[in-house]
Amino acid sequence: MSLNKDSILQATNNGLSIFKHFLGSKFSKVGKSFKSPFYQDSKASCYLYFDKKSSIYKFKDFGDAEYSGDCFFFVSKIFGLSCDDRQDFIKILEIIDNELGLCLEDNDQKVNRIVRDTKGEVQRASSLPSIHDGFETAKTKLPIQTREFNESEILFWAQYGITRDILDRFNVTAIERFIGIGKDGSEYALGSTDEQPMFGYNGRRYTKLYRPFSKLRFLYTGEVTESYVFGFDQLPIRGDVLFITGGEKDVLSLVSHGFHAICFNSETAHIPKNLIRGLGYRFKHITLLYDVDQTGKASMEKLTKDLKEYQLKSLLLPLSGDKTEKDISDFFRLNHSADDLMMLFREMLDHLYEDTIAVMKSCEIDFDNPPKAPEPLITINDVTIGTPGNIVCVAGSEGSGKTNYLGGILSGAIKPGEIEIDTLGTTIKENIEQRAVLLYDTEQSEFQLYKNLTYIIRRSSQEKPPSWFKAFCLVGISRSERMNLILESMDRFFYEHGGIHMVVIDGIADLLGAVNDEESSVKLVEELFRMAAIYNTVIICVLHLAPSGMKLRGHLGSEVQRKAAGILLIEKDDNNNCSVVKALKVRDGSPLDVPMMQFGWSKTEGRHVYLGEKSKEDSEIRKTSELKDVANEIFKNRVYISNQNLYKALMESMDVKERTARSYIKFMRENGIIEKNPSNVLEYCLVTMPF
Repeated sequence: MSLNKDSILQATNNGLSIFKHFLGSKFSKVGKSFKSPFYQDSKASCYLYFDKKSSIYKFKDFGDAEYSGDCFFFVSKIFGLSCDDRQDFIKILEIIDNELGLCLEDNDQKVNRIVRDTKGEVQRASSLPSIHDGFETAKTKLPIQTREFNESEILFWAQYGITRDILDRFNVTAIERFIGIGKDGSEYALGSTDEQPMFGYNGRRYTKLYRPFSKLRFLYTGEVTESYVFGFDQLPIRGDVLFITGGEKDVLSLVSHGFHAICFNSETAHIPKNLIRGLGYRFKHITLLYDVDQTGKASMEKLTKDLKEYQLKSLLLPLSGDKTEKDISDFFRLNHSADDLMMLFREMLDHLYEDTIAVMKSCEIDFDNPPKAPEPLITINDVTIGTPGNIVCVAGSEGSGKTNYLGGILSGAIKPGEIEIDTLGTTIKENIEQRAVLLYDTEQSEFQLYKNLTYIIRRSSQEKPPSWFKAFCLVGISRSERMNLILESMDRFFYEHGGIHMVVIDGIADLLGAVNDEESSVKLVEELFRMAAIYNTVIICVLHLAPSGMKLRGHLGSEVQRKAAGILLIEKDDNNNCSVVKALKVRDGSPLDVPMMQFGWSKTEGRHVYLGEKSKEDSEIRKTSELKDVANEIFKNRVYISNQNLYKALMESMDVKERTARSYIKFMRENGIIEKNPSNVLEYCLVTMPF
């Protein structure tokens, strides 16, 4: 059989096995949704299905149609190849063949691949190292005579911590007698004695004889191939550390002490890249653990360089390097424990991760000097919306009253401490120490911003702004420069005024080229979050809502929604000619349980004033309406959903904790939004279909 598209499909159940292999735990069964492996997917919107027209399994991504296709397309996306390019497609077939161990490649294709990968510089077979280098190969007509291990042989293995169970598991036997045939055709015999015991490492079609105290220590018999890997069949499907060691006894000793290990025929053996690559999917750390003599050290150094792309590590044992003290078996024979080896392994990681640990040290929580609990800076009815070191978001559509609401917050931040003012229902911590209050506006004209600032100053019961209140109109500055100006000016005012009380950025989207630029969005929000922590202040970001009215706009909105401590939504209530403030997210508790507030224009006062909370009935209507919208979205592509998956979906879509999500499920049941499946009480369905 040759390697081609049809042979691949025939050997992989029409491509299903390929999807299973590369998706791993993400995939459970055909038709069940899962999250995309190609990007940070917030919802499980990917499926595998059987395409009857082409008779193959395909991958469909409802979140991004760009990633939909058959198994060959799927593999091409993983490895950055193109199905439309002939050479790339051949590589895709080879990857599938190697990864799944299909062995479909014929000899001609194998030769072509080797010539291609080595750019024509193919070594002659005579110059390649052989598995038999350094070892004798024997012929025999008679079966090898085996017997039970005797007491002295059990003691020999026991000094390395190797038990009888491990010997049986790895098919190691005690050899009574071996009769071989010499080059001249004459027979010779090797027997086992107490002084010179003989053991056999038994493979599928070969036996490797091991005589630990004889001049001829190793002898191969049977069909031994270049792909000799001792211990491979005993490896688990997944693991943490895999040691590649120098010999079979070392493998047995490591496994006896609770580690995973394999070895090749010798420390100088060629290690296939495809094998290491496959093991890299199964183990986190592939670590060379060779002898500490000159050969072992040189081999580890060469292999870590040759296989650098697979991040092979090498661990040097603290042994003298002489014949009685050079390998991991000797390490355990000298009464070192598995914990001792793990300590050496951790020290190796400490050296490799030295720079990382240095950075993480500065981020580590010191329980002897716990951080001071931040006082709430912005609250609504005693519910904390924002604390120093966090981001708060104020969202709403154009004309909803966002700017007026921000004016109420800013006036509370700059007012003299001894007076009470109307901050539109929101409580702002007094700025007693007169630290900087900064406003950066990217949307309004200079005149409009000045006009709004006069209302803020007047609301704060002052005739002119305090020196530590700074407002900037950035409309005329290019987007690429705005963020840098904000960061540098924040730093300047932090030192000038002994700290920053509050920062408002009215129009955060105007700091980016596009709100759907995921990389820039993540970078921006991370930087703002970092600045909020460094300056111990609240950064209030203003952002528009997505058309659905439940989420913030674009990738930028998604990132803000994840990181913000609180999100407030401002809506226009045309019936009452006022604006309504609703909580979309609070750090603790449920945003739907925070009362809705109203504010509107007062002709008498000549400014916007607080109009009180909306009625409990209005709050219940809001809660019912929004949970119905969320439920319709969750059930959009399914009829039933389990209780566990439902509360997880609510946690993800509304960014609430488990306790809150479970209370929402109870509310939706009590208000006729969802009901239990009559045939399965552990599942829910919508009472009415989405409209």
